[in-house]
Order: sequence, then structure tokens, then C-alpha cells
Amino acid sequence: MAAKLSRFDSVDAMVAKLKPGYPVYCLRPHELERTAKRFLELFPGRVLYAVKCNPHIEVLRALYRAGLRHFDTASLAEIALIRENFPHADCYFMHPVKARSAILSAHEVFNVDHYVVDHEAELKKLLDVTGGGDGQVCLVRLVTPQHDAMYKLSEKFGATPEEAARLLKLADKAGFQTGLAFHVGSQVRSPQAFRDAMQVVGEVVEKADVPLHYLDVGGGFPAAYVGDDPAPLEHFIDAIKEGRRAIKLRGDCVLMCEPGRGMVASGMSLVVQVQLVKDGAVYINDGVYHSLSETMTAGVRLPMRLIRPNRAVARQTKPVSVFGPTCDCTDVLPYKVDLPADIQEGDWIEIGQAGAYSNAMTTHFNGFTPETFVIVDDEPLYPERPIETRGGARTETTEAGAA
Repeated sequence: MAAKLSRFDSVDAMVAKLKPGYPVYCLRPHELERTAKRFLELFPGRVLYAVKCNPHIEVLRALYRAGLRHFDTASLAEIALIRENFPHADCYFMHPVKARSAILSAHEVFNVDHYVVDHEAELKKLLDVTGGGDGQVCLVRLVTPQHDAMYKLSEKFGATPEEAARLLKLADKAGFQTGLAFHVGSQVRSPQAFRDAMQVVGEVVEKADVPLHYLDVGGGFPAAYVGDDPAPLEHFIDAIKEGRRAIKLRGDCVLMCEPGRGMVASGMSLVVQVQLVKDGAVYINDGVYHSLSETMTAGVRLPMRLIRPNRAVARQTKPVSVFGPTCDCTDVLPYKVDLPADIQEGDWIEIGQAGAYSNAMTTHFNGFTPETFVIVDDEPLYPERPIETRGGARTETTEAGAA
């Protein structure tokens, strides 16, 4: 059993107490439960949390406490994590490409019965290993139109509408309960992406002419970042509902979604320490090889604020480069950040909206491994929201944007 995490009233209280010289992930279970309940209340079907986004056990426990019982798992390790900690929860093996050994273990050891494919060879693997029938579910992953998104997942996965219809027929003939799945892309900005995808689903359903037991609309639900303030979740859910009404599906067809980023981004922040200020740059103890990889791969701009307990902080700011801890010149945020002009060695920085693809993406490069987690009870650090420190001087959220 994992050790119980230390708990603090606020991030400021944690810094004042621990004075950490190492990165600290600050989990907010109350925020995770709030966002999970919001998805469960708004979405008209099953909500599957995408475990890959943040697999920390306290994150999973918070979502489970909120009532979430379905998990989108992409590997045997993720399946084992869920089965061993939440035996009454359901796992869905949603990676379109799987080793036969992984299918066998998922099927025989962990009793997984929902799988995704996007190619006839993958369907053959599934049929060879599971035998089809007997309640086994095969969802065909479908390519959908491209929209403004951080990651365009249809560039890697998905069958064309014609191929998807053919695969549905083959899966139905093999005795599987059939379904369709798609993913409009990570951090999609427009609800129209779901409307367009649902229109393609309707076309495939007409072509396949087989009973569709499941329709998985995937993830892509966005989070708020600096300079990236997408439409409210309700707009995306409404688009899905509109699309659902417009196509011919069985009355008992199960609608599913796979939120990740949009559910957990606000549920964790990251506290780092400044280790050097030099020539218009600050050096911190986390970086792009660890918790901040998405600043590089996706251009994510995270809200930041300076923490200096019981000492004043300058109101004036200046643009600085931010370097990570490794002996590598590429370990630097790809844009400058406005931080207080008097920033100095020993200060701390809270980085908000860090619950998605942060700890899940860390490497062990150069021997740096962020691994400290605590629980805090204060409110999340959102973009462009002023923050009052409890330790003394007033600080403000700053935009981690290009200067």
C-alpha cells in the first residue's frame, strides 16, 4: 500500500514548512472530485478516465470517490494498476495496437472484454486470442476530420470510413459485440470537431448495417492554459448530444467518452525552486525532460507565481528564459516567461494546471526524478487569476507566455 501523503492547508504552507529543494507535486483531491462529478453529471453515458494522463494512485482514488467506475487503459501495466486497486471498476483496452501476449493477459488474467482495433490484422489478433463471442466487445477506431488541436491523433490511429464499415462487418460476423470509437485530438478547441466526427459515424453506421452496441467519442476535452481559453465543457457535451440525435443507433447503444486532460489538469500544481539567476535566465529543478515536457511538445503555457514566504516580492516583472536541471542545452522552455524582476536563487515558483501529462511523462535523464507528492486544500492556480499568499507578501499569477 502506498504511503499516506502529507497534507497542507495550502501550497504556501507547504513551502514554509518543507522549504523543498526538490520539485513537489501538489495534489488537490477536492478539485479532482469536482471535475469528475461534473463530467459524470453532464455526459449522457459512461465516462472512462484516460489513465495515461495522470496515473498517480491518489488521482485515481479521488476520481473513484467521485463515482467514476470506468477506465480507459492503454497497457497491461495500466490494466493491472486499476484491477489491483479498484477490483469493482471496469477496464477498457483502448490502444489500437496490442501485442498478442498483452491481449492474452488482459483477457485471461484481468478479464478485460472491451478492445479497440483499427486494422484487420489487429482484429485477427483479437479473434485468435479471445475467440470472439462470449460477451467480447470490439470497437473499430475511426479517422475523423482534423480540427485545431494540440495533438492530431488521427494521423497515427484510425480506419477510413470505408475500412471501418468493413471491419465492423467482420467483427460482427466473428461474434463480437460491435462498436465505433474515435478521438478528435488532444486539447481540441472547437465543439464542431465532435459534430463533424459524429456525422462520419452516421455514414459508417449506414454503410456497415450491423448492430452497434457501443459508440466511444473519445477524449479531447480541453483544459484552460495561458492564452488558451477554450469553450466550456457544456458546449462540447451539447455537440455530442446533437450528433447522437442525428444518427441512427440502437436504442441501447452505450455512449462513452474518455476524458483525461480536461478532467485532471486543474487537480495538481507543481512547485519548483530557483537554483540560479544568470544573464536573463532562471534555472529551476524541473524541466522539459520531466514534468514540463508539454511546454516543448505542445507549446503549453502554464500559469506561474513566485513564492517567497514572509518577504516582499517586486510587482514589476521581466521576461526570462527558464532552464531545467539537466546538463543539456535543450532543457529550456521554448518561450520566455514574465516573472518578478527581483527573482532570486532560493525562491519557489508554483506552476498551475500541471495535472495532465506531467508526472506521467517524466524521464530519469541525468538522474533527476521528480517524485514527491503532497496534498493541499487550497484552490487551484488557474491562468490569469491573482493569488494572495498566506505567508505575507502579495504575489500575482504571471503568464508563462512569450515575451
